[in-house]
Amino acid sequence: MLPLGILLVSAAVAAPGPAVVPGPAVASPAARLAPEAQSPPAAVMASLGRLMFFDPTLSASGKLACGTCHDPRYAYGPPPGKALAIGGKDMAQPATRAVPSLRYLHGAPAFSEQHRFLDGDVGPVGGFTWDGRAGSLHEQAALPLLAANEMANAGPADVAAKLAHTAYAAQFRAAFGADIFSDPQRAYAAALLVLEAFQQIPEEFYPFSSRYDAFLRGELELTEQEERGVSLFKDPAKGNCASCHLGVTRAGRPPPFTDYDFVNVGVPRNPRLPANADPNYYDLGLCGPLRQDMTEKHEFCGFFRSPSVRNTAIRDAYFHNGVFTSLREVLHFYNERDLFPERYYARNPDGSVHKFDDMPRSIPNNVDRDPPLDRDPGAAPALTESDIDDIIAFLQTLTDGYSGK
Repeated sequence: MLPLGILLVSAAVAAPGPAVVPGPAVASPAARLAPEAQSPPAAVMASLGRLMFFDPTLSASGKLACGTCHDPRYAYGPPPGKALAIGGKDMAQPATRAVPSLRYLHGAPAFSEQHRFLDGDVGPVGGFTWDGRAGSLHEQAALPLLAANEMANAGPADVAAKLAHTAYAAQFRAAFGADIFSDPQRAYAAALLVLEAFQQIPEEFYPFSSRYDAFLRGELELTEQEERGVSLFKDPAKGNCASCHLGVTRAGRPPPFTDYDFVNVGVPRNPRLPANADPNYYDLGLCGPLRQDMTEKHEFCGFFRSPSVRNTAIRDAYFHNGVFTSLREVLHFYNERDLFPERYYARNPDGSVHKFDDMPRSIPNNVDRDPPLDRDPGAAPALTESDIDDIIAFLQTLTDGYSGK
């Protein structure tokens, strides 16, 4: 029996542009369903996964689907104004993190705490979600299904029971056996696998269809401003964006614009997140509270995975907590964090600036100080306003859906 990853590659329709590498191969469905089970065809699983992805009846409220927050019109990210989502049984439970895009996750490696990067740095990398706690696309799919402030199912059996009453339940039975719903755990495992299969369709989740991809294929030239933006994005003394948002084409593969690493850039606390009304609440990424296996590794507190900057120009919430609402705000923050901290952080009772105010004072100061975050007060910023304009112009070329017009 072929592993699912291989089946999906052979069944998927080729995406436009240069050849892309499929996501990591995963174990066959038989390994998770039953020893005697057979893998349904990849196209069948992907089709079922699509039906699940857009089905709000799979939530406790009956109003929230995966596609509600991960909208294909916005690169499977949040629609405008919806990055800080509301869910739960009563559709009144607020999120604690900004909704990420699900595109360009196919190359994410398994989580590793001590990965050696090509530049010699060693640190955490990989996994899925902002804190890397999901080990695969199907594990990632399980999180919103069961989260109390998202789809709010009580457990796997709750998901299976809802699936058994969908309009496509017969298709599930045809794919996985007439008795699939007699075993809720097996039905739940099948559900996660079909969601994973759907998220490995190239033209949906890694289409490489941006204007910049057309440039890499030699189909167009960038403007002078966009060319300047590319240079500034890569320049280690200026934007230095490519140090985390890898923009290198290797072995004919389009750049992912992330190296899946984790970093703490000292993002300010977002007062718009209801959870932050509690002064003792902190979202520390790798060391909790959602991830539980690294809570004592304080050197990684505040570390969040670097997302791809593909399609970043169509977002209206940035970083894990959605604190900034435009690319210009993000670039100003990188450019000015240590030069003008009063612009970004809260004040202490004595009026002084509380730098890095979204981390408890007891946690070691492990914020990134690579350029442009390496400036001392009074120094010149790494980027001019014109430079920021140029970088934004380049980032806008990374939006999928370029039609050649």
